[in-house]
Amino acid sequence: MVLTREAQFYLQESGKWANFLAIVGFIMCGLFLILALCIGAIFSMVAKFSPVYSAIPTGIFPFFSVIFILVDVLYFFFPFYLYQFAGKIKKGLAIMNAEEVTQSLGKLKSFFKLCGIVTIVALCLYALEILAFIIIGSSMHA
Repeated sequence: MVLTREAQFYLQESGKWANFLAIVGFIMCGLFLILALCIGAIFSMVAKFSPVYSAIPTGIFPFFSVIFILVDVLYFFFPFYLYQFAGKIKKGLAIMNAEEVTQSLGKLKSFFKLCGIVTIVALCLYALEILAFIIIGSSMHA
């Protein structure tokens, strides 16, 4: 298979945008990590001044930090795959190397596969939440 100039141009442009989105994603990942490291302390401070949060055991607040860090680790792979795609597609098109272009498309496939898996998990969690609300709501009504 031979790529037309138009197809090469589209891949080159996709690589530029993927690179931009990956860099922004890495920055957001870093900011989210800072938030994750601080969220336990933030909740602890709020609990001291708010009667609503004071009933919550303070030992649970570091658990929020752990959850946020785990979400951040998962989120890291989105820009990581985009960055790998961007680098390989630029290099592959610049030197006209089919193997490099193929590897870049493999990284793009990994990105979309991760998007799909996370979407399926999120949809399942939403369905479980709706089911839980229905069950709890119907048991409270009776």
